[in-house]
Formats: sequence, C-alpha cells, structure tokens
Amino acid sequence: MATTTTTPAVEKTAYLVILGVSLCHLLNDVMQSLLAAIYPLLRDEFRLDFWQIGLMTLAFQVTASLLQPLIGLYTDKRPIPQSLPVGMGSTMCGLFLLATATSYPMLLVGACLIGIGSAIFHPEASRVARLASGGKFGTAQSLFQVGGNFGTAIGPLLAAFIVVPLGRPSIAWFSLAALLGMAILWQVGNWYGRYQKANAGRPAPSRVLPMPKNRIVMAIVVLAILVFSKNAYTASISSYYTFFLIEKFQLSTQQSQLMLFLFLGAMALGTVLGGPVGDRIGALSVIWVSILGVLPFTLLLPHVDLFWTGVLSFTIGVILASAFPAIVVFAQELVPGRVGMIAGIFFGFAFGMGGISAAVLGVLADARGIEYVYWLCSFLPILGLLTIFLPRRSALAMAR
Repeated sequence: MATTTTTPAVEKTAYLVILGVSLCHLLNDVMQSLLAAIYPLLRDEFRLDFWQIGLMTLAFQVTASLLQPLIGLYTDKRPIPQSLPVGMGSTMCGLFLLATATSYPMLLVGACLIGIGSAIFHPEASRVARLASGGKFGTAQSLFQVGGNFGTAIGPLLAAFIVVPLGRPSIAWFSLAALLGMAILWQVGNWYGRYQKANAGRPAPSRVLPMPKNRIVMAIVVLAILVFSKNAYTASISSYYTFFLIEKFQLSTQQSQLMLFLFLGAMALGTVLGGPVGDRIGALSVIWVSILGVLPFTLLLPHVDLFWTGVLSFTIGVILASAFPAIVVFAQELVPGRVGMIAGIFFGFAFGMGGISAAVLGVLADARGIEYVYWLCSFLPILGLLTIFLPRRSALAMAR
C-alpha cells in the first residue's frame, strides 16, 4: 500500500487500494460475525432467550444503521480520510467487551461498539472503492463487498475451531486483526488524502438528478424494500440457522457452524459475481435475477433433508448476494454526487432491517418454533416483483 504513487491516477483502476479496503472489510466483518457465531455459547453461559439474542443483533445493527447515513452525508461535504482506522478501533473495543463481559448489559454495549465501528467504516470505505474504480463501479463495489462476505463466512469457522474449544475470552485475540486493519486503513487514508490533493482542481461531481424527483424517490423506496427482503432473509440465517440445524437435524454446534460457513461462503461468491456481471448486463438485470430468482429455492428449504438443505443454502447464498452491489451502484446512479450518503443509507438500512428482523424473528421463534420462522421467511423474495417499478437502463441513459 505504501508504494502507491503520490498523485493517484484519476482514470485508472487502483486495484491495490480496492484490495486494501476489501481486506479491511474482511477483517471488520470477521470480527462482526463472531457476535452471531458465538450466540450458542452466550445462550448457554448467560441463559438467554431467543428474544435476548435478537436484541443483541438489534443493538449492533440498529446502531450501525442510524449512524451510517449521517456519517455518509457529512463526509460527502467534508471527507475525513483518517476516519477509517478510528472505526476499526471501535470494533476492537467491542470485541474486548464481548470477551470479558460479566453481564447481559455489557454484551449489549459491546454489540453497540461493533455497530459504531461499522457505521464509520462502510460509507468511507465504499467511497474509496468508487474513487479507485476507474469507472468500473460494479467491479469495485463487488471487490469491496466480497471482503465483507468472506469475513462473515470465516467468522463461524473461527468460532467453531477457536472460540468454542478455548472459550469466550479467546475472542480478545481477534483484536490483533483489528490492529492490522487499522495499519492498512491508515495507508488507505493517506492515498485518499493524496487523491483529494491531486484532484483539487477538478469540478465537483454534478448533483443534477437524471429523472424527476418523485420518480427517483419511488425508485429509492423500491430498492430499500428489496434490501429489506434480502436482509430479513439473511438475518434469519445469520442469527438462527445454527439453532434450526441443531433442532431439526440434531447437529452439534461445530457441525452447524460449518453449515453456516457454507451459506456465508456462497454469499461471498455471489458478491464476487454480482458486480462484474452488473457492469456487463446492467445492474437492473442482476437485481431481477437475484431477488426474484431465489424464490423457488427459499420455498423448498424448510421441507428438505440435511443434504438438500446444504445444496439449497449454497444456491440461495450465491443468488441472493449478487443483488447488493447492483443495488448500491444503481442507487448511486439515481442520486449522483452523493456517494457517501447513498452508501450509508443502504449499508445502514441493510444493518437496521437485519437487526429489526432478527429481533422480531426471535420473538416468533420463542412463540411458534424455529422451523416456523424459516417457513415464513421463505416467502420474502416475492417482494422482488417490485423491481418492475424501477427505471430501465435506457431511460436513465436518455435522461442523462
């Protein structure tokens, strides 16, 4: 990272910078995913109900969702290149609390600190990825996001083979990953500062809307609903999939974590594919296939045996994850010149909807059982039909 030139090229794709923020996204989301991965341990140690587990997810994700749009809006006007390592530091503090907590309220505070770290990291890191893209916006967004997906996928494996055998205090060792991330993000911040100086004379990006305001608002609302459908379903997997597998198939905690890794690894693969495919065939086509195309598989999942549960989980993860890079890029095209705000809204909304969904699904699981939750969530991708209300790519091009 330190070998990056003093005056970054405006038109070329700075892959080293994109890979840097992607690696930090991986480290950030490894630490985040440990929270959900250790839920079975926390439930046994602190004698938690499902609603309390859902509340922890809510504390983490809603903290992130409320702050991200505000941070994105502020940094659109006043970029803060060195804010990135600060976010990673907050996540590190949250990990220490999770490792040393002696009460449920301390666990909630730790979850909130991890949420604050995500709120600072995501809008600015997404902006850096776009600045370094050289015009390959979908590819850059996918490379950035796939780091997070891989981190989320690796988290349960690390929990299964490190935290479960060694106990909850071993979470503190993951602070070393946070220190590595802070070092890399310091270098990324330096590149960001040099980029600002090199392009100080360029005119500010146009903020003229490509379509009438009411049409833009409707499109953003539709995209938000699609993000809700994706993240509500993902929340059912990330928070309760291990319990579903343990209850239905009598798996051990480690076996259930491996199945969760299969799903989360599939999401990483879907994210890798979504951006480049969107650059070629258009973000709207990817959104159609991803949200609505996953419906037959989600409907089947609650009714099959363990083998087909694994197959369907992998298929659902690949198809569903390809939507998010396309949704972010599509929204940034609808509202030009507000990269941080849009990234903050959609990353934040994704976190918020995931958290609220996890809390509601936890109450449902206590009342009706975990299998009922998966039956109910299987219908969520029907909301993909709302994609018909999004403006076509040709209409956007003509409007410009």
